[in-house]
Amino acid sequence: MTASPEHPLRPAGGEDQDAPAAAAPAVLAVPDDAPALVERLELFVFRTAFAAFGWLPRRVALRVGAWLGDLFTLFDRRHRRIALHNLAIAFPTRSPAEHRAILRESVRNLGRTAAEVAHLPQLTAATVGRYVTVDDQVAWEAIFTTADAHGAVILTGHFGNFELLAYAHGLLGHPITLVHRPMNNALVDRAITDLRGRAGTVSLPKKSAAKAALRALHRHQLVAIPADQNQTRRYGVFVDFFGLPACTTPGPARLAMLSGAKVLPVFLVREGGGERHRIIALPEVELVRTGNREADVIANTQRCTAVIEAMLRRYPEQWIWFHKRWNTRPKGEPRIYT
Repeated sequence: MTASPEHPLRPAGGEDQDAPAAAAPAVLAVPDDAPALVERLELFVFRTAFAAFGWLPRRVALRVGAWLGDLFTLFDRRHRRIALHNLAIAFPTRSPAEHRAILRESVRNLGRTAAEVAHLPQLTAATVGRYVTVDDQVAWEAIFTTADAHGAVILTGHFGNFELLAYAHGLLGHPITLVHRPMNNALVDRAITDLRGRAGTVSLPKKSAAKAALRALHRHQLVAIPADQNQTRRYGVFVDFFGLPACTTPGPARLAMLSGAKVLPVFLVREGGGERHRIIALPEVELVRTGNREADVIANTQRCTAVIEAMLRRYPEQWIWFHKRWNTRPKGEPRIYT
């Protein structure tokens, strides 16, 4: 695929090539085996919101999404309390007013992200460059050179518009195999997985992903792992995150150590409060290999986590702060959330 010099993510030959004549909002299908009534009702709400956001013009949808984020901050006291507690842990020298400002922009970003997800089916390889550009073209292209030789473990997180990151890669001929945690509602999870699949994303449920992810790396593919969420003791290891032990997935470290693939951090950053984003490809995470496998896994997971923490310090408004990141505690430590 040849890129346009004005838009490095847009193929040459005109920005509207391959674009649908009339991009109608997509409506996700209801799976035939929908089980419980509650799950079907949740799917109905999801499909209705998806269709409504998709029907609105993109910029209007983003404004509505940001407004819904404001409502979340105003009325959801429980999650607001969790988020402000997390922000106090992460940024103890900042004032409560600064914490509230970060939270407000964070939920506004999440609302905009929801609106943009409903517009993903309308994107094509020819039009995605209107919204996504690359911060460092050389570093970004080096990812695919690396993957062509050995595969690549993409270290990322629920940051910016994380759904658009994988979707854009797929549209541009570099589909991603995504290790993800399935949602509690299997119907909504399937709808989202099907949506990701439109751009070639292959979704692997976290608990059974190891063998399939290794096969993907051996086929020289990109395997993306969001490594910013709390884990149970069974699946995680404790590393430092903003000065506190946080139970963290060792997936990127383990896969890279087993396969020989490099760990390459990639994030999508929203520019201001608008509809444009930048792909930021950071330098490879240098792995420790001492021969002590479990110690190396923890050391390398710490290195991966440090990269994510640095991004959150740089762009705190683009993360989901109401997630209970420090929920799993080392044995003997008191709970952080009440």
